[in-house]
Amino acid sequence: MKRPDWYKHGWSLDIKNSSWTEDTENQVDFIVKALGLKGGERILDLACGYGRHALALARRGFQLTGVDITPAFVEDAIQNAAREHLPARFILSDIRNVSFDREFDAVLNLADGAIGYLENDAENLKIFDVVAKALKPGGAHFMDVCSAEHARRHFPKKHWEAGENALALAQFEWDESTRRMTYAGWDVPYGEPAQKPNIVMEDADPVRLYALPELEEILRQRGMHVFASYCDYYGNPSTHKELQLMVCSRNA
Repeated sequence: MKRPDWYKHGWSLDIKNSSWTEDTENQVDFIVKALGLKGGERILDLACGYGRHALALARRGFQLTGVDITPAFVEDAIQNAAREHLPARFILSDIRNVSFDREFDAVLNLADGAIGYLENDAENLKIFDVVAKALKPGGAHFMDVCSAEHARRHFPKKHWEAGENALALAQFEWDESTRRMTYAGWDVPYGEPAQKPNIVMEDADPVRLYALPELEEILRQRGMHVFASYCDYYGNPSTHKELQLMVCSRNA
């Protein structure tokens, strides 16, 4: 059984080789379009990882602040921003502990953005409090999470994805009583002797998932309204048939 604070441990820069990091530029294109960003806006990237989206946005002239709990990620992002002289700063912190107040035109939670990772529902809701407080009036929020409705209908399941450097294998399970998905993965690098996958679900990461109506209500309670939802970074509408759920909302 994973420890409750699993999200604080086990992250490394090895994820740069993961197949799900390869679509960054297309994802940034879509986020800019979906939120109607014009250029130069101040953007907060929560649980930014090693800054792949934040740095890509900063290269386009946006003013970026990234927050992450993993020292190696933040150090790497700071070094890359300095090397390229980008308008981006990175903060090492648990995202519940930042206290921005109406400072940003947009807030991002990408590749889950730690939504659902925390110890219980009350702690997970604190992320939405941070989002709502950080946004300027009329500011926009973009989250990219996994869909509880898909998990409820289609888990357990196995999934594979052919990236540029490796074949990514994944296994998903669902606990309806806790609304938590457990996920474990395995990469098979190309050009190397293949090893038998060793996916151990007892060590899987547990993530609290939300359905779109839940997210709409959570955001409504914080003075925000959802104006669009998608299932991919190509603009297809959200559906229970797809695991990915992107939600765009705006602050009052």
